[in-house]
Amino acid sequence: MISFAIIGRIVQRNLLRSANMVAMIDHDCHHSILCLESSNFLHSSSRQLHSESSKKRQNLLLTKRRFSNHVHYNQIQLEPCPNSFQANDAIINILDTKDRSKKPDWKKLVFGQHCSDHMIEIHWNQNEGWQTPRIVPVHPFCLHPFAKVFHYAPEIFEGMKAYRGLDGRIRIFRPELNMKRMRLSAARVCLPDFDGQQLMELIKKLLIIDGEWVPPYESKASLYIRPTMIATDEALGVSPTTKSILFVVTGPVGPYFSTGFKPVSLLADPKYVRAWQGGSGDRKLGSNYAPTMLVQREAIKQGLQQVLWLYGPDHELTEVGTMNIFMLMKDTNGKRQLITPPLTEGLILPGVTRQSLIELIRSQNEIEVIERVITMAEVKQLLAENRLLEMFGSGTACIVCPIGQILFEKQLLNIPEHEFTLKLFKELLDIQYGIKEYGDWVQIIGSA
Repeated sequence: MISFAIIGRIVQRNLLRSANMVAMIDHDCHHSILCLESSNFLHSSSRQLHSESSKKRQNLLLTKRRFSNHVHYNQIQLEPCPNSFQANDAIINILDTKDRSKKPDWKKLVFGQHCSDHMIEIHWNQNEGWQTPRIVPVHPFCLHPFAKVFHYAPEIFEGMKAYRGLDGRIRIFRPELNMKRMRLSAARVCLPDFDGQQLMELIKKLLIIDGEWVPPYESKASLYIRPTMIATDEALGVSPTTKSILFVVTGPVGPYFSTGFKPVSLLADPKYVRAWQGGSGDRKLGSNYAPTMLVQREAIKQGLQQVLWLYGPDHELTEVGTMNIFMLMKDTNGKRQLITPPLTEGLILPGVTRQSLIELIRSQNEIEVIERVITMAEVKQLLAENRLLEMFGSGTACIVCPIGQILFEKQLLNIPEHEFTLKLFKELLDIQYGIKEYGDWVQIIGSA
């Protein structure tokens, strides 16, 4: 028979594993030190846990982590990477005008189907560090079949956009947050660290060279930017990489969903889980996305468009497809609140759009924004009490996307439609296209 003391130690150990981790990168740029960041979830002693019934212990833990008002990026401190590549050293090889690709019809863009003319390419190896960055015509890579990325998936990426404003100038939206997140992702899978500001300077150079690929303002399209890093060492074996390639490609995109700005329908099936405590769901790794494709296909088979990812016995809402999720509701006093799941569990990717919406809405002092756990039971109760106003997803690709229906345990839940989601969508787009100024969220590329 296992004693309560042993159970207490096991619970404590698992709680520690699930704590937030902040990556502190050392100056060699290829080792990472993970430091635990304490949260309220850790403050229950083993004596407190094993002195109560199992149900009460579960409720205690849920309560301890139910409420959080942390803004993830503001808490993360990364050490500089002095041995990174330098943007000013870049070797640039530009195609002749006659050799450039024909631009697509801006009004008929399909997401992810068109690639611009040039790319950034930077190689790294353990002995020599980062090599000279290059901006070159887009070309295939030639990799050995033993390349580590093919076998163990050490790969990370980011998603960013460049927008052409009404004034014709090109803008990018809060790129420093993407760079911070990419460095944290690299640390999670033992890829080399780099200087985010230097990569941003290279991306700005690339956008100037391929500026014609940024769609005009009237099209309401944008240029998608995909920084990526892969492990390329030619050896089998699960171990940190000794060679890698960091590259950036771009391409014009239209709406992420073919239906445009319309409510999406979701499959919420508890048997499928996207991420778990102590895992890597809070990092932008390619390996997090491949397992979701099967569930996405299952949703489509059932006549739905996306997946609502649930977690745990309480069916906690975590993400929508590849988006963060928000719920607008009224409390028992009729006061409006915007709820989104917390980042403290490591279950959710800390979205740049998510953080921007939280900061934007809080600055308006009209609606209280709360980061806490949302369960399907609560969603159903709020619908029954007419206190659920609307739900939406957020992300770089879609910006903001309303949720219309959720299929959960063979019951189709109809989510009300209101103007709040559309208002947020237009407000954020106005900032991204330069129609409205908001702090230093937008960086302008090139001269006027």
